[in-house]
Amino acid sequence: MAQTLGQIKLLLESFGLRPKKRFGQNFLHDGNKMQAILQAGDLQPGELVLEVGAGTGALTSRLLEADARVVAVEVDRDLWPILEQQFAGDDRLTLVKGDVLESKHQINPEVVRELGDQPFKLIANLPYNVASPLLINLVTQFEQMSHAIVMVQKEVASRLSAEEKTRHYGRISVLIQVLADVKVKFDVAPENFFPKPKVHSSIIEIIPKKKIEFDYHKLDKFLKISFTHKRKTLKNNLSKIGSNIEEKIFKCGIDPALRPEEISPDQFIKLSQELL
Repeated sequence: MAQTLGQIKLLLESFGLRPKKRFGQNFLHDGNKMQAILQAGDLQPGELVLEVGAGTGALTSRLLEADARVVAVEVDRDLWPILEQQFAGDDRLTLVKGDVLESKHQINPEVVRELGDQPFKLIANLPYNVASPLLINLVTQFEQMSHAIVMVQKEVASRLSAEEKTRHYGRISVLIQVLADVKVKFDVAPENFFPKPKVHSSIIEIIPKKKIEFDYHKLDKFLKISFTHKRKTLKNNLSKIGSNIEEKIFKCGIDPALRPEEISPDQFIKLSQELL
């Protein structure tokens, strides 16, 4: 059953709970926005969905109404009894009690076990503090993820989807775009959440690309160096990694006088493989 704002508040109050800032708890309550998320995910009956940050189960209930199989992850132990009460007896739901991340570079092993090698979609209102590392881990380590529709902070959405020569373009833009196509679907105002966050949010679509062979860790290291100073030229930022840098950049067919924000993801792959 879909949860309204009043029902979300009542559920929390009945368990003596309030939203917790440390977990970034801003519960989406607008039914139209949740329905739009499901439509964007093109969810089919029986598909496996990973939901991160299940909260009180507002989106979870809609995923189940669409006849999805759901692996729902919730870190806040105080919300576990609410989820267990809401979905008792529904064997389409598996609740993973804990953090979705084991570390910055590793998904929780329990989540990995529950997903197995099955194709899945990520559909979630992501806690702001895990969005970027989670998405990077999923697109790099889980080829079975076919599609992701997630809500993130608008600024994060802008960085993930930014094209070169735009102000939001940076290391995270490249890291995600070398492996996936990223598109902002629509924005969500603070009024659609309880409590209202101080920032706006956006729904983004991530569709993994066909994998290409390159050293992803070398690329990440190279990007950290390249974007040390965004307004400096590429040759200046890279001067610390060795001699004849300008000549080596030229050999890659790239102008050393360009700034890092002017270099495309594919060019960064080439540079990282040649210069490091």
